[in-house]
Amino acid sequence: MPTKVETTKAPDAIGPYSQAMQIAGLLFTSGQLPIDPATGKMPKDIAGQTRQSLENVKAVLAEVYTGMKNVIKTTVFLSDMDNFAAMNEVYAEYFSAPFPARSCVEVARLPKDALVEIEVIAEK
Repeated sequence: MPTKVETTKAPDAIGPYSQAMQIAGLLFTSGQLPIDPATGKMPKDIAGQTRQSLENVKAVLAEVYTGMKNVIKTTVFLSDMDNFAAMNEVYAEYFSAPFPARSCVEVARLPKDALVEIEVIAEK
């Protein structure tokens, strides 16, 4: 049976979903918006938003004693693919070889008009 994972060190879910669920040694996060959980605010630029989204991912992972090195797959949602290079530059600061598998897609719009949202699957 899946187990709900939540932390106050990442933003609360803004709908009927969990921050993450774990089952069989795997952790599946919901998309992490670039909201600072302490202030409720988002950085203005793509670099700051990418960094905050990944910090939120780290906080959820830490809740179950795992980290970025155990991430197997990421999905990055961008509101504008023109932000890909700047997102990728920050993203590369958080992962090292062997890099997780990744999908990156442009979407019409993200919640709260964010520029980026990132979800991961990690091994616990």
